[in-house]
Amino acid sequence: MMFYTTVAGWMLSYTVKSARGIFSGLSPDEVAAVFGASLANPGEQVVWMLVAIALGFAVCMRGLKNGVEKVSTVIMTSLLCLMVVLAVRAVTLPGAANGLAFYLKPDFSKMAENGIGEVVFAAMGQSFFTLSLGIGALAIFGSYIGKEKALAGEAASIIGLDTFVALMAGFIIFPSCFAFNVNPGQGPGLIFATLPNVFNAMPFGRVWGTLFFVFMSFAAISTVIAVFENIIAFAIDMHGWSRKKSVLVNFALVTVLSIPCALGFNVWGGVQIPGIGGIQDVEDFIVSNNLLPLGSLVYLVFCTSRYGWGFKNFIAEANTGSGLKFPAGIRVYISYILPAVVLFIWAVGYIQKFFVK
Repeated sequence: MMFYTTVAGWMLSYTVKSARGIFSGLSPDEVAAVFGASLANPGEQVVWMLVAIALGFAVCMRGLKNGVEKVSTVIMTSLLCLMVVLAVRAVTLPGAANGLAFYLKPDFSKMAENGIGEVVFAAMGQSFFTLSLGIGALAIFGSYIGKEKALAGEAASIIGLDTFVALMAGFIIFPSCFAFNVNPGQGPGLIFATLPNVFNAMPFGRVWGTLFFVFMSFAAISTVIAVFENIIAFAIDMHGWSRKKSVLVNFALVTVLSIPCALGFNVWGGVQIPGIGGIQDVEDFIVSNNLLPLGSLVYLVFCTSRYGWGFKNFIAEANTGSGLKFPAGIRVYISYILPAVVLFIWAVGYIQKFFVK
């Protein structure tokens, strides 16, 4: 949350910008300049970061399941439908064919140039991050699943939907980059530098843009809420605090810890850690290179080892209910091979980052 609250704040600010028509009539360079100006403004970064934090804790104060779960069904379904519409529009833009080729045609020489291990690690790191493996978010959402369905089927659905959203995002972003001559390698800000151009090229683009960022804001805030709930539940269970006290204490802590990232794009932009990068790079390194893979390793060992929960208990719980089941014959893979793979991914990440130039 030290950096995700800032990203969620970007989504919220772009919802307001789209609704106000800030991007209407702007050229691609001018659209990109809006995002650059936003990052350079410390006040704007901190304010929207605080709004994201306040929204997340406000929902958690009222409870997670009855609020977020019901609203998510409508909002996320709407987001999926809107992404399909945007993907169709993006691939029909002039010059979009080059973007599709860039997106879908593999270039193994580029993989070799950047290092096969680095490419594989980046892909695996993305899968850890997008599925929230190894941290509390997935555990919190999973804890609300009823006993009527087995977990393997639910997991397959999550992976399928996540992959679908990722593919649609690529069909939106990369054709748009080439259509509007935007650098496709500029990183996390790509969505903010390209999508307003797509909306400008659509009838009623201001409406489409506002709806898109409303849905994306909800998607971001739902992740914030999930992690906040995990933090709150931890404090309640470990220290016996009331929910109100846990919310207030953690609100203060998360706010303080989120400030460095919000200021890392402007006031503290010169802060660099050798071999890693700026403040957001450091925080992403802590999460993506360490907490996600090592947290996943802890989950694996706990669920399958006799010193933890134990494989029999894991299988019994996971296979309760109807639907796809975990096969009992998968024990050797889960208990020994998969932990070794995760440990290898973690080690390769360090080797690629600090020792391979």
